[in-house]
Amino acid sequence: MDDALKIKEKIVSIIKERGPLLPVKISNEIHLSLLFTSAFLSELLSEKEIKMSNMRIGSSPLYFVNGQEPLLENFSSYLKGKEKEAFLRLKENKFLIDSEQEPAIRVALRQIKDFAYPFQHGELIVWRYFLIGESEFNQKEEKIKDEIIGEIKEKQSEEDNTIKEEKIEDKDSLILEKNEEKEGKKKTKQKKVGSTKKDDKNNKKDENFFNKIKEFLKKEGVELLDIINFKSDEAFLKVKKNDKEFIVIFLNSKKISEKEIIEINKKAGKMGIKEGNYEIYFFGELSKKTQELINSIKRLEKIGKIE
Repeated sequence: MDDALKIKEKIVSIIKERGPLLPVKISNEIHLSLLFTSAFLSELLSEKEIKMSNMRIGSSPLYFVNGQEPLLENFSSYLKGKEKEAFLRLKENKFLIDSEQEPAIRVALRQIKDFAYPFQHGELIVWRYFLIGESEFNQKEEKIKDEIIGEIKEKQSEEDNTIKEEKIEDKDSLILEKNEEKEGKKKTKQKKVGSTKKDDKNNKKDENFFNKIKEFLKKEGVELLDIINFKSDEAFLKVKKNDKEFIVIFLNSKKISEKEIIEINKKAGKMGIKEGNYEIYFFGELSKKTQELINSIKRLEKIGKIE
């Protein structure tokens, strides 16, 4: 018992001195097997003496003590794909409003739990960079409001001065000019409204597709590792199930033809995806003809030419 206590104290001491560490590094320091080291780390974690990162370096987490969270930033280079993109975007902006991000980034923000902290602001979900306090968002929001009000007042003042300097004889032409300007703005506004409605419709379509994928992965017990590609009509995701990593391709369609399957296979090849290492899902049923073709190919060993 005393020996075990001393080992645990030594582990905590090493982590305090050296910062976030992988189990294998700790194992080398205390001269114990990785299996025994992992057991001690598990006990220390349950006793809340140490913490464990959500991020993985290879397949292992980092262990650190309270207050060493900022040091995790040194390991951000291990983030890949959309997770790396989300990390850099959040770090640069400090805050990101969840609903304003494309689906792939929204998924990635939920994966980088060491660096992205969510909080509620009214009806909005806002993500903050882990080294930035929540209170800074309110300060930033107030600053933006002040800047906008300042710009409006300045513009108003300039317009008032312009009107005062106009001559009486130019009154009619000024009115005509203002009316033309209003019409122009009205047309532009109508154009923008139409464009916004179209964008909202597309975003809603992406959101529905994204939510259905999430539900499917959760139901199947599949862990999302990375987003290779995400569009409104298809998504290529790297996933893990029962310790096996593979690619899942989702199609936002109720039909799939032989030609589409061939095109997907070509894309998979260009992405470096190995044969037999990806799955396809869509919202409909395979046609009898397509199913028969797939079954035939599965049974087929070889097609050759008679010389």
